[in-house]
Amino acid sequence: MRADAVTPRDLFDSKVQYEIPAFQRPYVWTEEDQWGPLWADVRRVAEAYLDASQDQEKLDQVSPHFLGAVVIKEMSNIAGDLARSSVIDGQQRMTTLQLLLDAAQLIVENFGNEDDAEALHELVLNDSRRFRGSSRRFKLWPSRADREAFADAMDGSSDSVHADHRIQQAHRFFRGEIHEWAVNNERFEGAPQRLSALTAVLSDRLFVVAINLSVLDDDQLIFETLNDRGTPLLAADLVKNWIFQQGETLRADVDVWAEKYWLEFDEDWWREQISQGRLLRSRIDIFLQYWLTMRTQDEIPTEVVFKRFRDHAKSHMQEAQSATAFVQALRRDADTFRSFAEIGDHTVEGQFYRRVIEALELGATTPLLLWFLSDNHNVPHSQVKIALGSLESWVVRRTLLRRSTKDVSKLMVSLLKELDVVSTGEAGETVTTFLAGQKSDSREWPTDEQMLAELPVVKLYGNVRQSRLRVILAAVESKLRDRRHETVSLPERLEVEHIMPRGWRSHWLDSLKQEAGAEQKRDQLIHTLGNLTLTTQPLNGALSNRPWTDEAASEVAPTGSDAGRGKRSMLSRFSILAINKSIVDGHPDAWTDEDISARSRELSQLICEVWPRV
Repeated sequence: MRADAVTPRDLFDSKVQYEIPAFQRPYVWTEEDQWGPLWADVRRVAEAYLDASQDQEKLDQVSPHFLGAVVIKEMSNIAGDLARSSVIDGQQRMTTLQLLLDAAQLIVENFGNEDDAEALHELVLNDSRRFRGSSRRFKLWPSRADREAFADAMDGSSDSVHADHRIQQAHRFFRGEIHEWAVNNERFEGAPQRLSALTAVLSDRLFVVAINLSVLDDDQLIFETLNDRGTPLLAADLVKNWIFQQGETLRADVDVWAEKYWLEFDEDWWREQISQGRLLRSRIDIFLQYWLTMRTQDEIPTEVVFKRFRDHAKSHMQEAQSATAFVQALRRDADTFRSFAEIGDHTVEGQFYRRVIEALELGATTPLLLWFLSDNHNVPHSQVKIALGSLESWVVRRTLLRRSTKDVSKLMVSLLKELDVVSTGEAGETVTTFLAGQKSDSREWPTDEQMLAELPVVKLYGNVRQSRLRVILAAVESKLRDRRHETVSLPERLEVEHIMPRGWRSHWLDSLKQEAGAEQKRDQLIHTLGNLTLTTQPLNGALSNRPWTDEAASEVAPTGSDAGRGKRSMLSRFSILAINKSIVDGHPDAWTDEDISARSRELSQLICEVWPRV
């Protein structure tokens, strides 16, 4: 291995081709983040070059621009053919440099600077007759996803179907900026002179550090080391690099792997940063962590995802056929993972995802959900329903009784190990039996007796997030509608409302018992289950601290179109929810502390029915 500071002339002024391997990401650089700043730096150096062009001493002192580093590995070559190398790291930089050189060549040629145009031409094309019409004419050859767009850009195809590809956009950007700079630059006379200076800068005043590896160097180790400090690559980038390197060693068709199994992973959706607890991580890294937990039946810490993936995958990457099957299985499970957000709410799978993973924020249950829905397992739907229903009940009951869920990751690993030794036809019952058998405080599945004894007096509001309470109350609403109402979809963004308001001292003192500690008891009681319901945001704001009856409301002289209406009247008029109907119909005169306690017991019973414990 050796490292040298080299110019574009050093890199490209011979019969060479740099190949971007299949495992590298497609071209993703943009105008705002990379092309614009790069062109600004090139223009700065070119203008400094023009300022010093009449004084050789000053010209020698013009600072070049450093582009960064690239890692290149020498490939086996045939005598008389191109000198071929593989770009291990820095493919975005190398691609952009070729696009910039080619764009400049076109503009320079259009202005009639034949010598300069020829000098740039030699840096972008291998102009021998034996290379014409083949990919070997290019100094750089991208991975499959970018090849057609790159070839069209470099060949000057004006009606390319890839016009919106970032490679084409980059080429157009550089052409436009170079032309504008050459024509409209009052500081320097003559476009030909300016373009000659630009040619000199592009050829000899840009530098990259080229780290050249021999065929004996371990490029995977070097790739990992280079990206181990500063802003690291995603774990998925290291995984991809390793997989494709192994595939090439096994002589698998890695181009097919790249296009059929991995291309989608390079889309923005997979690389988008989303919250995982207190961290922001890419979806693909989160998926790989959960997938490995499912496959290895072990907890996978965030910082060792790549290492654990490599350790797990080694046994599958011994020959091309098993390696391809392994990559196929990964792709199928990735498709399943991506489909989670699209599963309908009417299904047990969709309900589990919306309630447990999204609303209750227990992403740690994802490995089990993935196991049950994986096409690689083909679990009967009846067993999926049993398993997810039991796990959802376990989560909801523990959440409402404010039991810790810190042990969920370990619990999922234990469940996966149990599932590994039973048939898929028993998978659902296995989950149910396992959960019912847990006795420790950190894993116990609360019974109906515990729920009915504890839940009615638990302070929920303020201790359980509103988003979670909303899911619980919405499920109770659906249960009530199943009994006696038409099935309708609930509006999104319903809010949790206190029936007796938190500011009850304004208009609700008449119903307070005259006994010691009554105020403190009510302050606790108003945050329990029986005093909570759902309303729309506008209705929530209108209800506020309003008294219960119209008669009481008329005495406090509120203003507006709802003057004189009590909270009961407002709920009756504006809410169609079944969960509110019994409140309105059964309590015409008052809503008291006793009513709250009674409704807490009633709703606790309904919750036990919605989320039964077998």
